[in-house]
Amino acid sequence: MAKFKLKSGDTVRVIAGDQKGKEGKIVKILTKDNKAIVEGVNLVKKHTKPSAQNPQGGIIEKEAALPISNLAIVENGEVTRVGYRFEDGKKVRFSKKTDKAI
Repeated sequence: MAKFKLKSGDTVRVIAGDQKGKEGKIVKILTKDNKAIVEGVNLVKKHTKPSAQNPQGGIIEKEAALPISNLAIVENGEVTRVGYRFEDGKKVRFSKKTDKAI
């Protein structure tokens, strides 16, 4: 299983691809595929059959997964890379641009 520097709940910006420049929160990380689902980014239309949850059926819009390599974490409105260090015996993520803990 792969280890990523991004986590669910992080605010990220898309830095490559069709969705470049868009921002949102990570909803879910798909570790097997090296992808993440970002809220409000990479929306696709999906045709659904009628079911108990959706008796009408029809076309819904939902977020599709994006490669994690195309995402960068946003801190104070700027993209930054993430590093790790130990503070008081705990492993902490920090911003390489501002050198502050995330």
